[in-house]
Amino acid sequence: MKKNNFYVTTPIYYVNSKPHLGSLYTSLLADVLARWNKILGKQTYFLTGTDEHGQKIQERAAEEKMPPQDFVDKMIPPFKDAWKKYEINYDKFIRTTDKEHEKAVGKFITQLQEQGDIYKAEYKGFYCVPDETFVNITSETQKDKDGNYLCPSCNRKLIELSEDSYFFRLSAYQDQLLKFYEENPNFITPKERMNEIVSFVKSGLRDLSMSRKSITWGIPFPGDPSHTVYVWGDALTNYISAIGFGSDNPEAKENFNKWWPADVHIMGKDIVRFHAVYWPAFLMAAKLQLPKKLLVHGFILMGDQKMSKSLGNVVDPLQLADWYGVEQIRYYLLRQMPVTQDGQFDLKEVEARIASDLAHNLSNLLHRTASLASSNDLQNVKVPEAWEASSAALRERSQEIFRIFWEEMNKCYFHVALAEVWKFIADVNAYFQSQQPWVLAKQNKEMFAEVISATCHSLYTIGILLWPVMPQKMEELLALLGHKIDFNNDYEKELRDYIWNKSFVLTKPDQPLFTPVLESHVEKVSEPVPVVDKKQGAAQDISEITIDDFSKVQLVVGTIIQCEPVKGSEKLLRSQVDMGPLGIRQILSGIAKSFKPEDLIGKQGVYVVNLAPRKMMGEMSHGMMLFAVEDETARSIMVTTEGKVANGTRLR
Repeated sequence: MKKNNFYVTTPIYYVNSKPHLGSLYTSLLADVLARWNKILGKQTYFLTGTDEHGQKIQERAAEEKMPPQDFVDKMIPPFKDAWKKYEINYDKFIRTTDKEHEKAVGKFITQLQEQGDIYKAEYKGFYCVPDETFVNITSETQKDKDGNYLCPSCNRKLIELSEDSYFFRLSAYQDQLLKFYEENPNFITPKERMNEIVSFVKSGLRDLSMSRKSITWGIPFPGDPSHTVYVWGDALTNYISAIGFGSDNPEAKENFNKWWPADVHIMGKDIVRFHAVYWPAFLMAAKLQLPKKLLVHGFILMGDQKMSKSLGNVVDPLQLADWYGVEQIRYYLLRQMPVTQDGQFDLKEVEARIASDLAHNLSNLLHRTASLASSNDLQNVKVPEAWEASSAALRERSQEIFRIFWEEMNKCYFHVALAEVWKFIADVNAYFQSQQPWVLAKQNKEMFAEVISATCHSLYTIGILLWPVMPQKMEELLALLGHKIDFNNDYEKELRDYIWNKSFVLTKPDQPLFTPVLESHVEKVSEPVPVVDKKQGAAQDISEITIDDFSKVQLVVGTIIQCEPVKGSEKLLRSQVDMGPLGIRQILSGIAKSFKPEDLIGKQGVYVVNLAPRKMMGEMSHGMMLFAVEDETARSIMVTTEGKVANGTRLR
């Protein structure tokens, strides 16, 4: 039985090409979540690995004139090397060609066969080779110029198949799945993904093909070696085979009971259906517990397209690390990419974040504190007998930031959690500046020591909170304060009600913790934002629309939980908006001349939520906030409801 354990997984990655920024992002989310739970005092198990069977692996191996096993073997080092470079500290790297995994898959399939959940029939339909997915053709399925159906995911041509196959009775589990979703409304983050899954299941489930006869590179299907186990019957099982399922070894069985069910499966939104429908149905059939949560992140966009190996628009993570530093990229991806929706990757923004957030705000605070203390012979920093009002207020803020950070991290809203930490860093910088310790060093040594102590306590909190994201840099920061990460320490208890009772032994840093990028690697300027020329005083034509036109516009109420300016723009503010069942969305609004960001936080507004995403200043806006604009002053006035209503409430 699970107690103080935390089990997190990534999907297993296809080895038909090297890892890219998208697979790094997924792995980074899992690494940060595992490290965060270590900070909370839990035993953690972090699983990742590779999916090495299937048609496209077989074809790539043939192209390179290699046996499939030799081909997949040569593709493993690039993954392991990239994860090592990026400090992805997994506990197990599973391969679907591992003998233990193949044994577990065979046992799993056999169990489903014996109880009547798998049967043999003929499959006729369309199939996407790059995505290894069967596709149901609908009226919305696109065609190419030659009339061939295209995959809705990767936009490549589908092939038509007709062959014998073994089927899983997925349709038999439709009602059980719907009941599970109803009883576990937080099973999927973000909520809009859950809504999509519920809608898909309610539309009716078809039995699922579990084998392929035309593909030889795979696990032989139990009882019929002329078939191989289809990808999802093979790949999904890794989550249990890696921790001992299918083994007769008592220790393996004990290990399985220790870690299963998984606390979080992490994946991109393109494979959520397989994890939210097929995998739970498999587990229900096998009478195993279901995972506790699916964390489903959006795509990393380059321009207007998702970043994927299939589309060929990937960014090399190793090149980014060489340009900017490993932990700088770790921070950027966690801070910039909203986990609940698609995020825009922009090298200009990478360099801006490094310069502003890391070098100017954080590194400079540490350097000023340690250097000023050193130049005034203050190495051993002790706790004052009593804190002055301004210092006590900062201490309360330190307690508050831990509670906020704890809540956002446990919701997996990493970008929100990090934004809150940087608000605290701004508060610490403001405190340091207002107290003018360089003056106190000459006039009031006791107060000077208190300011240094208060700043060190704050930096200690920052170092612990940011350790999951930037472990090496935060260990350097803590070492300069005379401390280190200690997993025997109860950090949650310590920081939740932090009484500021620590002593510090300061070391003057030889070099800054972070520095701005000296040589820019931006080769292309961000796309310009189209500007419409509006002549003042021009008459406005009012074009009539029908009620059917208006009914297409979906207006909902949402609360702004985070707001900040968009770098490089005098007009745009970037808001993270809680829309209840629709999740958290990023909305860009040209209202900076009418509102300060801090004035909008906590305010409810009205939003168009079915507007196509639009890129502005390199940022994606997923909807539009409504304002009334005064003609004479051009001042924006926020449209809201008369009283507070639930987030996600629809306006009709």
